[in-house]
Order: sequence, then structure tokens, then C-alpha cells
Amino acid sequence: MPSALPLGDPVPEDGALPTSALEGLGERPFGFYVHVPFCRVRCGYCDFNTYTAEELGPGASRATYAASAVSEVRRARQVLGDTDVRVDTVFVGGGTPTLLSPDDLGAVLDVIAAEFGLAPGAEVTTEANPDSVTPETLAGLRERGFTRISFGMQSAVPHVLAVLDRTHDPARVPDVVAWARAAGFEQVSLDLIYGTPGESLADWERSLDEALACGPDHVSAYSLIVEDGTALARRVRRGELPMPDEDDLADKYDAADERLTRAGLGWYEVSNWARDDASRCRHNLGYWTDGDWWGVGPGAHSHVGGVRWWNVKHPAAYADRLARGLSPAHAREVLDAQSRRVERVLLEVRLRDGLPTDVLDPHGLAAVPLLVADGLVEAAPDRLVLTRRGRLLADAVVRDLLP
Repeated sequence: MPSALPLGDPVPEDGALPTSALEGLGERPFGFYVHVPFCRVRCGYCDFNTYTAEELGPGASRATYAASAVSEVRRARQVLGDTDVRVDTVFVGGGTPTLLSPDDLGAVLDVIAAEFGLAPGAEVTTEANPDSVTPETLAGLRERGFTRISFGMQSAVPHVLAVLDRTHDPARVPDVVAWARAAGFEQVSLDLIYGTPGESLADWERSLDEALACGPDHVSAYSLIVEDGTALARRVRRGELPMPDEDDLADKYDAADERLTRAGLGWYEVSNWARDDASRCRHNLGYWTDGDWWGVGPGAHSHVGGVRWWNVKHPAAYADRLARGLSPAHAREVLDAQSRRVERVLLEVRLRDGLPTDVLDPHGLAAVPLLVADGLVEAAPDRLVLTRRGRLLADAVVRDLLP
């Protein structure tokens, strides 16, 4: 089952935010994340807050979910008051969002537009599994206002997908990309995972080559993490599968960066490559640069003006709280200036645009010459940018920059 929610401070029943969080609201980019917590099957490596039909239990359903999400968007408007907050990005993730109909997803997007307004050129993304869409559903999503789609390809190799418990046919991926293009999607992204037990370097290179043959605008490539509580972790613990090997992961990252760069996709975050600046995922950039966003859905996290909160985890509890006129928030934390500075170092150092050096304290500034000498960062007058070797050792770089 999905991991537990973190601890935190109580949230008022109406979800009201401290006055400090509302200062500057509307001056910073603002996004909505909409979590759709449904999957047909549970993938063995996944610890996201998702539920199959068998796991869902009474009190929640796919059929009523959009109405609950609409209620939370309206509550967001009440909590944020009358400040003009135009939405720059919307990202619908999961789970498998496209288990809901285009009309259901469109209804949530419509209420965001009605209550807040979408900025000109707003980026509106949905994730999708290759086996959860058709030409008709993709056309419906585009008609309802979605501009960007991210397909969970993960691998092109059947035996790798089998270890991950992914159920789609890899031969379908070129079809769904072509259908998305025909539907008029402005940006198409593919998500890949490397380091699955039993995946050879040749397997990974095949996945990269077949992903690139689809002509995506954006590719995300993440190393497999064996999360506690997942079926994959239990198989590793029983000795049925080996843990991912760090040297193997490094070789596969190098292969990804080499092939993607050669194909014209440049890295802009350690695990993300884009055709050009317009193809970068603007919603995720909001996360990585201390932006504001409201997370809709069970277990979804939000951040506004230094206040972070997260919703109750189960869809039934989420729907019940909204039906009773209560905030679905479970707990929150108010970040002080030092915590926000630390988070900026953790996240912005991963970006191709680099970490501004004015974020660093004297300890971090003193570490910079050694990191440059070790070939982990390149230093400009006002920022640090990771080298490829530094990207492989990004966590170590962060440890050196923070006391």
C-alpha cells in the first residue's frame, strides 16, 4: 500500500492560511496539481497514493471523483480570497488520470479556469499510460483544453516491463504519440525508468532509441528506486531480484545523456531533457524554484508562500471531508527562511540554469572552489551549474554546500 503521510501541525477546519502566506500571492507563478488516485493494476515498484478498484473500498469511486476535485478547487478560491491569481500551469497526475473521461478531467480544468483564470499560453498537462488512451480520448482531452501529455513508457523491453508489473504493450507507444500529435497536442513527453533488475545496458539503449524514434519534445529518465512497502521491495528482500547497482545506474545515466543530447534534447534538470526552452515542463519548474501551487486530491501536497500542507490520504476520507464543508488538509508546516533556503539549494542545484550563489551561506561558498576542482560544478560569477559528473553525484554536492 502507499506510504504514510508525514507528520505536521494541525490545519484549521476551513483550511485558512496564515496572513504571511498570502503576501505576494498573485505576483509569483501559480499552478494546480490534480491527483487522480486510480489505477487498473498496482505496479510493483510504485508507492504513490493510488488505488485499484479492489483496494478502494466504499465511500469513493471514479464516477464521483471529479465532483470532489471540483469542490476542492472552489475551496481553494475561498481560502486564497479575492486576490487575482491567474494559473500558469495545471498538471494532472496519478495514478492513471486517463482512467477518467475527458469530460471529467475537463470539468476540473473548467472550474480552475472559472474560479481563477488561466494565463495566456498556460501549460495544461496530463499523464497517461499507453494502454489507457485511444485516438478519440486524446482528441477529447485536447478539445477540453489540455496542451501537453506525458506518457509512461518506462521501457521498450518486454521483460523489463514485466519486472515492473507494467501491463502495456511497448509497441503501442509510437501509436499513442502519433495519436497525440494528430489530436493537436503542443508538447509530448515520454517517461523512462532505468536500473530495473535484469535490465542490461543494451536493453536501456534500446529503450532510449525507441523513445527517440517517436520524436518526443521532452524525455524524463529516472533511476529505479526500490521503495519500502512495495511488491518490488519484497521481491528484493526475498532474494528473488537484486538491488539496483550504483555503477550500472551511472553507466545508464551517461548513456541517456549522450543519446538524448545527440538527438537534440538538452538537459534542464538532472533527470529531464527537452527539445528547447518551450518544451521544458513549466509546472515542474515551479516545484524546483519555490513556486506556489495548490494540490487537489487525496494525499496531494500544496505550497503557498512558505506554507506546505497535504491532504488526507484515502479517497473516501477526502470526499467525506469536502462533502461536510471541511478542508481536506491533513496537516501542514510553516517553513522558516532557513528551511526555504535549504530547499532552494536542494532543488535549484539540479537545474541547468544553476543555483544562484547568493543562496549559499559562508560554509557553502567555501565549498565551491573544491567542487570546481573536483570537476563537479562549473562556477560563473553568480551561479553554479553541475557538470555531467556532478549530476551523477548531485546528492554529494548538496551535502558539501549545506552545513
